[in-house]
Amino acid sequence: MQKVTYAKGDGIGPEIMDATIRILKAAKARIQWEEIQVGEKVFLSGNTSGIDKAAWDSIRKNKIFLKAPITTPQGGGYKSLNVTMRKTLGLYANVRPCNSFHPFVETKHPDMDVVVIRENEEDLYAGIEHQQTNEVVQCLKLITRPGCEKIIRYAFEYARLYNRKKVSCFTKDNIMKHTDGLFHQVFKEIAQEYPDIKADNWIIDIGAARLADTPEMFDVVVMPNLYGDVVSDITAQISGSVGLAGSSNVGETCAMFEAIHGSAPDIAGKDLANPSGLIRGAVMMLNHIGQQDIAEKIINAWACTIEDGVLTADIYKEGIGRQLVGTKAFAQAVIDRLGKRPRHIKGESFTKDVKLNLPRYKRKPKANKVLKGVDVFVDWDGGRVDELAMKLKNLESDIKLKMITNRGVKVWPEGFEETFCTDHWRCRFEVENGHPAKKQSIPEVLVKALEQGIDVIKTENLYEFDGIRGYSLGQGQ
Repeated sequence: MQKVTYAKGDGIGPEIMDATIRILKAAKARIQWEEIQVGEKVFLSGNTSGIDKAAWDSIRKNKIFLKAPITTPQGGGYKSLNVTMRKTLGLYANVRPCNSFHPFVETKHPDMDVVVIRENEEDLYAGIEHQQTNEVVQCLKLITRPGCEKIIRYAFEYARLYNRKKVSCFTKDNIMKHTDGLFHQVFKEIAQEYPDIKADNWIIDIGAARLADTPEMFDVVVMPNLYGDVVSDITAQISGSVGLAGSSNVGETCAMFEAIHGSAPDIAGKDLANPSGLIRGAVMMLNHIGQQDIAEKIINAWACTIEDGVLTADIYKEGIGRQLVGTKAFAQAVIDRLGKRPRHIKGESFTKDVKLNLPRYKRKPKANKVLKGVDVFVDWDGGRVDELAMKLKNLESDIKLKMITNRGVKVWPEGFEETFCTDHWRCRFEVENGHPAKKQSIPEVLVKALEQGIDVIKTENLYEFDGIRGYSLGQGQ
């Protein structure tokens, strides 16, 4: 008997969770349920994290969490609880299978069968943001080698385990050469360890366009966090409906399973919601905990229900559906078909005791790290950039002013009058002779800036790693 923590969530969450648990109990899933409360009510009670210690204890003890959609209240600076749970529990892999159920659910892509595997902990979802000037805010994009290696290896292991033929990587490394560049580089390294699986890479914009237009080209797709969030919803929608898709969030010790859609408060309590996403998330959970027999029974009964045209309002179409039902009736229809296999939709047969082979991350030898200078970010609206450059020249030592950019575009030296500038300036100081910069030069720059009345809002040290520049050039440099 497996203990599972569950939360009914907000909006339509209680309805679809009740429907899902009814099905699991009817299928005789070997589960002992333990309920917790998370989400909107907890937020509004004064707990700014949306989850209390007892709920954390339950999840960490049972290791398995089935979660309905939750609502993060607007305003008040509340952080997304979904992101908090994924990162706190180390749930680095988000897996979202998206396949079509033509002709029983309307879709333009009848042969679609794609799995989106999304990095789940870092990227822009680190949520590190600052307002730096009156006109400019920033969000830090953090990509790590351990994060890249874990998610990319997971994608290839998933493909091998489920007999998938190809893994595709989506990045934007033609622009973000260091962050997305690292993700792409690690993809190329790890792909070499799986010669039995095809590997290709796409720039995210054209990759997403081709995925939306011709999803049959793709099999398993792996990408950083933000891209994966957007692309997986698009992929689910073009398969028939976002309401059909479930997902797993898997870490080294814990796992969380959910529908990919939100809490839909506008239809809450009206018995209209489609529980399919959470049902399919629960099937992924059953596979994860080794109850493949129950997972197979439920997913095939669900497919029979779809095939028989018993559909909720979000996917019902005249001429395709035969019976329009609500949440409760849909769950009962699945229960009535337990033990049956679909006639047209591909039935599922799950192999017992299957596990991914995921070794722990091993740190690489440290690179030779050499300080080359510093980027000094300045809040300044005092006039022409030449005037700012004259002030900054007074800060020089062994590191010299080389460049000023505004929104990433080089505006000094030899900038263009046509370039629009805000009050946020990146001022780059670098050594000229190829030798390492003196560490004390950086605090000296800051002291001199204070004396000159220059408002420094941030600094970023510039390094080489094993002789390779570890910082971007300015646009136009």
